[in-house]
Formats: sequence, structure tokens, C-alpha cells
Amino acid sequence: MITPVEQHPAHPSDDARFPRAAQLARLLDPDQVVVFDGAMGTMLYARGVFINQCYDELVLRSPDLVRDVHAAYAKAGAEVLETNTFGANRTKLAQYGLEEQVEAINRRAAELAREAAGEHRLVAGAVGPLGVRLEPYGPTSREDARAIFAEQMRALVAGGADCFVLETFGDLEELQQAILAAREVNPSAPVIAQATIGPDLRTAFGATPEDVARVLDRWGVDVIGLNCSVGPQTILEAIERMATVTDRKLSAQPNAGMPRDVGGRSMYMASPEYMASYARHLVQAGAKIVGGCCGTTPEHIKAMAEGIRPLAPRTRVQVGTTAEWPAEGTAQSGRAPVSLAERSRLGAKLAAGQFVTSVEIVPPRGIDTTKLEQDAVLLAKAGVDAINVPDGPRAQSRMGAIATSLIIERHGIEAVTHYACRDRNLLGMLSDLLGASALGLRNLLLITGDPPKMGPYPDATAVFDIDAIGLTNLVSKLNRGLDPGKNPIGEPTRFVIGVGVNPVAIDPEQELRRFHWKVEAGAEYAITQPVFDPAQLERFLESIQDVRIPVIAGIWPLVSARNAEFLANEVPGVTVPEEVLHRMRRASEKSKEHAVAEGIQIAREALERVRGVVQGVQVSAPFGRVEYVLDVIDATLRVT
Repeated sequence: MITPVEQHPAHPSDDARFPRAAQLARLLDPDQVVVFDGAMGTMLYARGVFINQCYDELVLRSPDLVRDVHAAYAKAGAEVLETNTFGANRTKLAQYGLEEQVEAINRRAAELAREAAGEHRLVAGAVGPLGVRLEPYGPTSREDARAIFAEQMRALVAGGADCFVLETFGDLEELQQAILAAREVNPSAPVIAQATIGPDLRTAFGATPEDVARVLDRWGVDVIGLNCSVGPQTILEAIERMATVTDRKLSAQPNAGMPRDVGGRSMYMASPEYMASYARHLVQAGAKIVGGCCGTTPEHIKAMAEGIRPLAPRTRVQVGTTAEWPAEGTAQSGRAPVSLAERSRLGAKLAAGQFVTSVEIVPPRGIDTTKLEQDAVLLAKAGVDAINVPDGPRAQSRMGAIATSLIIERHGIEAVTHYACRDRNLLGMLSDLLGASALGLRNLLLITGDPPKMGPYPDATAVFDIDAIGLTNLVSKLNRGLDPGKNPIGEPTRFVIGVGVNPVAIDPEQELRRFHWKVEAGAEYAITQPVFDPAQLERFLESIQDVRIPVIAGIWPLVSARNAEFLANEVPGVTVPEEVLHRMRRASEKSKEHAVAEGIQIAREALERVRGVVQGVQVSAPFGRVEYVLDVIDATLRVT
């Protein structure tokens, strides 16, 4: 039976004579944004510590090494430094024969962090799980677990820890014992309790983010949070859900990039820029404490602290000095992007406010491009502005979008190259994009991509190093002549940056938030999912007036009732109203020809309805039949 944890006495008040007391008040203030540090293990490994050693014992064997890592995080802008004691409990230390050094390791760890923190930063005593199962699933009793936690925590307090951060707990029963131990050892010390979740948004024991928030709220911890195991995108989704069920301060310390298992700890490698963009999103979603876990470095924390500075104007600890950050016009700030009108013909029409037409053609399955090239010639002669080239839609294996786009552009018509995050890591995407630019491709549509399990190869692996928001940030930097690390690349790229948007998303609030973030990241136009209900599109357009960029409406000519049913039930992000389904069923009952004609008529009606509120249309070629597309947009082409 899980019992509530009693509330503890009031914390110290904010007194100007005691900077740490003031920082403790900020830590507990629900409106103040506080920056924690990043990974310790990642930094120690990078500095040559082999993974078969006890990293916690380094506070005794190599104190200067640990102190230097703390100092680097302090310089980067961290306001709270965590002790190097994640595994410094009696149970885990016993694996190295160090169980009798619990007090010495934890006390010294806190002292080293305090030396680096000074009086204007806080030291958080880091406490991780015991590494054993508690009853009834294991031999360790709740009382024994609480005693083991308390032993570690007493030494942390003796060394100068101001608060406790209980992190990476997958078992809430075990976390409860750590909370009880913290209250027993120092009732006035703030407690930040952080669970860890998997990609399925559940803990190892099946608790949802809402479950975690409700239980920790009931137990009276000061801050409720998540850390480790997953990257910032999953943590963001979980924080958004937790914010709906608790008013307590939330914390988020995600990993960086894709995991590599190193001695039981996951090491990740996402860029500082990507983590900075998500730090802003996390704060906007409700997490007022942000930091990093495995894979994050002082560079990540520096970028995150700088990224959230506009959202936290009262943050007192400065990130380095002004001289450390590039001024506008210096090499690291990049060049001004080439004007939209000069980048491509499509960009010029968008910049001029002209209506654009594009046709989506799926790349061939094999190497025969005869039909693709014939269609490109036909559409170019018809006056279509561009051909959209999907990148592995529905996780299918087809010719690459970049190669397909280059073949299309041989025939006098521009391509809009869809580029997905699913299949490539950050380095691979950077290489692809630089190559695409050098080869003359200019128009991009940046998407996260469908997961492999949706396609015919469900056992294929996905990367998802970054998502569409992070990719938009990356391309925006390239357009300024900078790589993800703000290093000059020479001549800037000249991409026209497009993103996807779904006006009929199941979670419209989340879709709207993500659209805002895409625009903030540098998106210059958007293409919608296929629109079958123009009224829904009109309502969505009303909701984005504050961040309006050119919107191109997706149009899909239906060819049969079966086609309509498939889109309605099996294609993510597509909504087909019952009225449209009914019309297609009635037409299909008559003949195939009637069904095709009805589908084209429905598409024409949608196009005519939305023409006055969007800046273009993208019409998909069902089953590669571009003649259907031309039937839909013929009148539009004559007008434009």
C-alpha cells in the first residue's frame, strides 16, 4: 500500500545576505525558470575514464577531474550542480567492493560540487535507484531501501548539498522510499523527484506521465519531473500531459540524441542547438526546471540556458560573458539569408503573394524513371509550378527523394523535395542537405516521417535523431552559412523552407503548438495534409493568424469508395468526412468511371472553396495518374 508523504516545514526565505537562500527560494518559486547541469558520466568518459570503473569513486581518486566538470557546467550557465553520486548507494557500490565508503564518497562528492558552485549556485545531492527489486518483486524490503537511501543522503547533506534530486526511477514504490528518506534526513531540503519513461510514455512498471504526476503530487514533493531514457521530444509530450494534472513545479532533464548503452548508462549525441530548441518548448509546456541527462555536455547546457533566456528574464546566473557570444554579423552569427524571391521560382511566387500549383508524385519503386520523366514533361508543359516528391511515405522503400527530384528538374520544372528525419542521423542529414544544395535543389518540405512499423518493413530501424522542428532549425542555419555547431560552411545554402501541417489533427492544440515552433525555427511556407473538409481548413487558418506564413492546401482526388475508405482509416493524419465517403460510395455503385468523376468533382469543389484563403494547392496524383490532377487544376492553371 502506497502511503502519502507528509509535507515538510517551510523552506528558508529569500534573504539578500544569503545568496543560497535566495536561490532556494527561486528553485521553489513556481514561476522562476532554473537551469540544471548535464551529464557527468558522459564528460568523465570523454576525458578517458574507462567504463569498467566506478565513476562515483572518482571523487576520491580523481577529485580535480570531477571538480573541473562541475566548473565547466557552472561556467556554461547551470544554476544547480548535481553531485557525482548517481550510483553511490551501498547496494551499487558493493559491486566494486566499495560499500564501506558510502559516507566518504558522498560527502566528498558534495564538497567538490560546492567548491565549483560557490555561494550563488545550488548543489543538488543526486540519488539514483538501488539497482535491486523491492518487495514483493525482490528480496529488499521497503524499510531496508529507505535506510540505504538515508545513509547516502546524510553524507550528501554533511558535504553541503542544498537539496535532493531523486532521478531515473522507474519504480514509484522505490521512489517513495527515497522521498521518505529525504524527509527524514533533512525535512527542510527541497526534493526534486524524477521518474524515467520509455518511448511508449510509460515507466518500466507501466505508470503513465499522469500517474507519475498525481502520485508525486500526493506525496508532497517540491518538484515533479522526468529524466533520462528518452530524448526531448518524448519528454516534451509527457510534460504536456503532466501539466494538466498537477500545479506543482515540473522539471525535465532529457537525454541527447540516440542511445548507446555504456556500462548501464545511455550515452546520446544530439546537438546543443537541438537541445536548446527543445528547452524553449519544455519551458513553454510548463517545465520550469530544465537540464540534461545522458549525452549532454556543457555546450548543451550553455545553448539551453541561452535559448530559454528570453523566457526567464529574471534568471540571475549569466551564461559566460558577452564576449563569448557572437554578435550579429560575426562569423558565428552567419550571414543574412538570400532573399526568398532569389532562391527559386517557387520562392519568388510565394514572396510575391502569387498562387502556386504543385503536384505530388511518389518516387518509383525501382530504377525505371520513364513514367516519372514523362509526367514531369507533361506537367511542365501544363504550367504547373512544381512537383512534390515524398520521402518514403508510409515508411515504404522507394527511390530517394533527392535523386528523384534531380531527375525531375532535368525537364524544366522545379521539385519540392520532402526530407524526413526517420532514416538519417544528424550528420547524415547535414551531408545530404549540403549535397542537395550543391546539386541545385532549392525547395524543401521538412517532415519528421512515418515510423517503420507503419510500413511493409516493420522490423526496420528508425533514427529520429531530430524531428521536423529540429530539422527546420538546421536548414535555417545552413541558409545563414552555419552548420549545427555555428561553424561557418562558406557559401550559404538557398533552400526555400517548407513544413507540413495537419488542420484536422486529433490533438489540435499540440498541432498548433508545433506549427508555432516550426515558424519560430524558420519555416517559410507550409503544406497541409489532404483537405476534404474546407471548413476545417478555414478554422485552422483563423487560428494561425498570429504566425501566418504562406499555406498550400493539400488536395487528393479520390478514385473510388475503397480509396476513400483507405485514406479515412489507414493513412495517418487524413480525415475524410462522412459526406464525402457517402458520395464516393454512391458513385462507386454506379461504375468506376462515375467514381473517378465524382472524386475529381469533390477535389475541384475543395480547391475552389479554399482558393481564396491559401496561397496554393498541392494535388496528389492517385496511383500516379497525373491526368486526374490536370482535370482538377485545369481551370486554376488557366487563371494563373
